Amino acid sequence: MNIKRAKQEIIDTIGAYLEKDAYGRYLIPEIRQRPVLLMGPPGIGKTQIMEQIAQECDIALVAYTITHHTRQSAVGLPFISSKCYGGKEERVTEYTMSEIIASVYDRMEESGKREGILFIDEINCVSETLAPTMLQFLQCKTFGNRHVPKGWVIIAAGNPPEYNRSVRDFDVVTLDRVKVMDVEPDFDVWKEYAYQNGIHSAVIGYLDAHRDHFFRCETTVDGRRFVTARGWEDLSELIFAYERLGRKMDAEVTGQYLQYPAIARSFADYLELYYRYSRDYGVEKILAGTVSHEVQNRLRYAPFDERLQIITLLLSSLGGYFLAVRRADRCVSHLYDFLMELREQQAVSPEAVREHAAGAAGTEASDGTAAVSVKAYETLLAGKKEQIRCRIEAGQDETQLIQEYRPVFDALDGWLVEAKSMGEKDSGDGIWTLLKQAFGKRREALEAQLLKTGELLEHAFDFMELCFGESQEMVVFITELSCSPHAMWFLGEYECPRYYRYNKALLFEDRQAQMIRKLDDIRGRMEGSDTQNGGADRQDA
Repeated sequence: MNIKRAKQEIIDTIGAYLEKDAYGRYLIPEIRQRPVLLMGPPGIGKTQIMEQIAQECDIALVAYTITHHTRQSAVGLPFISSKCYGGKEERVTEYTMSEIIASVYDRMEESGKREGILFIDEINCVSETLAPTMLQFLQCKTFGNRHVPKGWVIIAAGNPPEYNRSVRDFDVVTLDRVKVMDVEPDFDVWKEYAYQNGIHSAVIGYLDAHRDHFFRCETTVDGRRFVTARGWEDLSELIFAYERLGRKMDAEVTGQYLQYPAIARSFADYLELYYRYSRDYGVEKILAGTVSHEVQNRLRYAPFDERLQIITLLLSSLGGYFLAVRRADRCVSHLYDFLMELREQQAVSPEAVREHAAGAAGTEASDGTAAVSVKAYETLLAGKKEQIRCRIEAGQDETQLIQEYRPVFDALDGWLVEAKSMGEKDSGDGIWTLLKQAFGKRREALEAQLLKTGELLEHAFDFMELCFGESQEMVVFITELSCSPHAMWFLGEYECPRYYRYNKALLFEDRQAQMIRKLDDIRGRMEGSDTQNGGADRQDA
C-alpha cells in the first residue's frame, strides 16, 4: 500500500482501539489491540505521518528512534530493594522506570491528554542486547517491568533488509502479535502531499517529467546510490533558502541530498533552465495581464518541454496566491469563532449577532449590546493559547499549528491592545463595536484578496488561450490545477467558468477514450472467438 492508505489505516485502527462502551471501557480488549508495524523503504514518510495522525485524532504522541537507545534507557536501571517473602526479608533486584515509559507519563501530564501514540522507529535495527526487549515490547506492550499505559496505541516502523544490513527478522511468534503494513513509494500520493505542503515547484515539475527518479536505491561497484522522498523534500527547503539568500545551486549541492550522481546532475540542469525561463518569460507580468509579442513568438516555436516549464512556473506562482488566500480565510474563520464564543459568554444581543455574522462593521445594534469586558476577552484568549500549547506539548505538528494560529493570535493581541486603550470607563458597548469594526476590515481584506487572486487566474487563462488554445498544454494546465488542494479550495470559493468548461471537456475526452478502449477490447475478444470458431469449423469439415 502507499503511505496515504497506510495513514488512513492507522487512523481507522486508532479509532477502533480507542472506542469505548457506555461504562468507559475499551470495546477491543487491550490484549487484542495489536501494535501496528509499518515496514517500508527509508524516506517515504513513515515517521512524518505520525504527527499528522496525532493531530487529526487529537491525541498525544511520543516518538523514539530506538537505535539511539541502550538497554538501560529502554528498560531502566537496576537497584536493590527489600521485600518480605515467607516471613523473611530478602534483597531483590528491581528496575527504575524506563525512560520511554516515563516520557509517556510526562506527555500526559504536560498535554492533559490521556490517550496517544507511542511510536518506535527503526525497531528492527536494535543492538543484540536490546533485541529481546523489543520483542517483549511488541508481544507484551512492556518495557522492562513497566506496562504501556492504557489508551496508548503502539506503532512501530522498520526498514526491509534490502535497505539496511543491520536489520533483524521478526519471528513468527512476534509477527503473529502485530498488525503488519507494507508501504511502498508512490509518486502520485507524494505529489498530492507536495502541493499541500508547498514543496518547491521545480521539484514537482522535475519529478513529473522524471517519475522514475522519485525513489531509487541501488547497490553498485561504487557503493550505495539512492534518492528518497525525504531527500527531495529537504532539498526543496534548501532551494527556498538559496533563493532568499541569492545563492546559486549546482550539482554538487543537489548531490548532498540526491545521493545518486546522475539524478543530482539532471536536476541541477533542470533547475538552471527553470530560473532562466522564469527570467525570460516574466511570469508575474503574465499574471498581471501583460503578454508580449516576443513571448508569443518564442512559445510558438518552443519545444514541448520548454512549454511545460512555463506552465509549471505559472502554476507555481498561482499556487502561492492560492495558499495565501486560503490561510487568510482560515485566519478569518478562527477570528469569527473567537468572537462568537465571546459573544455567547457576554450575552450580546441577537441583533448584534446578525450584524456580526453578515460582516457588518462600524454599526451598533439599535438596542445596544451587552457589555464586553476586557477581562473576559483576556481570559478567553489565554485559554485559546493554552489549548494550542497543549496540542504542541502533545506532540502534534508544531510547525503547522504555529503557521495556522500565529496570525490569529497576532490579530487578537492587537485588538486587545486597542480595547485596553479605550479605558476602564467604557461600558463595554464600545469594545464590541471596536471588535466588529476590526473583524469587518478583515473580512473586506479577504474579499479583496479573493478577487485579486481570481483576476490572476483569469489572466493565466487568457495567456493559455492566447498561446496554446485548446491544446495538450491546456490539458496539462487544467490537470495540474485539479491536483492542487489549494487550487481546488480556491475554485470552490471563486467561480471560474473557464476552468469548469475545460475540465468538463477533459473529463468527456477521458470517458470517450475509456469507451473506445472498451470497444476495442470487445472487438478483440469477438475476433478471437470468431478465429477459434473458424478453426473448429474447419476441423469439423
